[in-house]
Amino acid sequence: MSPLNDRADGAGHAAVAVTGADLAGAAEAVHDLDRLILLGIAAGLHRRTRLGRGAAQETDAIASDLGAAPRHRWIAGHWLAALHEAGLVHRNAEGRYHDLHVPRRAELAAARTRMEAARLALGYPAELAELMLRSLRLLPSLLRDEVGVQALLYPDGEPGTAEAVYRGNLISRYLNAAAAEVLRELAERATRPLRILELGAGIGATTADLLPVLAGRPVEFYLFTDLSPFFLDTARRRFDAGFLRYALLDIAHDLPRQAGELDLIVAATMAHNAPHVGRLLGQTAALLAPGGRVLLIETVREHPQSLTSMPFALSTQDGPPRRLDGRAGTTRTYLSREEWLSALEGAGLRVEVDLPRPGDPLAALSQRLLVATR
Repeated sequence: MSPLNDRADGAGHAAVAVTGADLAGAAEAVHDLDRLILLGIAAGLHRRTRLGRGAAQETDAIASDLGAAPRHRWIAGHWLAALHEAGLVHRNAEGRYHDLHVPRRAELAAARTRMEAARLALGYPAELAELMLRSLRLLPSLLRDEVGVQALLYPDGEPGTAEAVYRGNLISRYLNAAAAEVLRELAERATRPLRILELGAGIGATTADLLPVLAGRPVEFYLFTDLSPFFLDTARRRFDAGFLRYALLDIAHDLPRQAGELDLIVAATMAHNAPHVGRLLGQTAALLAPGGRVLLIETVREHPQSLTSMPFALSTQDGPPRRLDGRAGTTRTYLSREEWLSALEGAGLRVEVDLPRPGDPLAALSQRLLVATR
């Protein structure tokens, strides 16, 4: 891997080091948080469905027992597949589910106790733990579409929980600091004012670490885009830089028409939302000037921790999100690391940064920084 990979990794770990966190138990902590959510889902299925009470059940019948709204019915099958993978429910040759593990009260209490130790080990703020517990409590209302996922991420309209999800934890600190170092290296060798596009910038969780790098440097523009006017309005109030521009943008349709002009395209925790990731990367590559880079922060494995929130955010009016790439015909949300590397190469982009390194305890959180150059 390139010297830039080393430089970005060093910056990321320096950001983590100041927290004083001990990463040795990261993998075990991730497992404990995943287990809590799986046990909570299993307990909810036991209370509200016929699963585990006699004959094997079809997914559709379980979704009906749960009272799932039409657009959320697919989530029942998504959960059951995760429970089956974890050995908490059995599936017969016909695809019906049976013998659900029913967590006892003591088992749930022990999982709740381990959650607190796990979230401290991973540097998760209290808001993240509360999000997990609140999502479990609200599952029936979420499934019936009586409560939206925005109510989880923005309780009382405040961004504190969303900030905790996307910034206030060790892996986010590492990835955002490493991303900022990539931009710093790019700015140091730039021969003209930089042109930067951020896709699906959301609450600006990564933007907040990138903008300070640009202070005092020549920048033609930093185009902050998102699908939602809410995030654009929030960013206008939050950030103060003369080169910032804002625009509504849906990556499933059109990207800006600036072929061959951009020095950096940032897509933090959002490129997986594209119906066809390879097509998106091909379009972004065409926007880059020679030597320009695309910077991705991506989850490369769906951990059970997200099962009570992310699927609801992805549901469309017709059910599961439309996928036209290797995820077609599945309920998969994310691509694997190997799939991302292949897609970047297929778009004519050379990968220069791929972090965390193999063997790094932070790799257990399954989030990565990938930077590739045209």
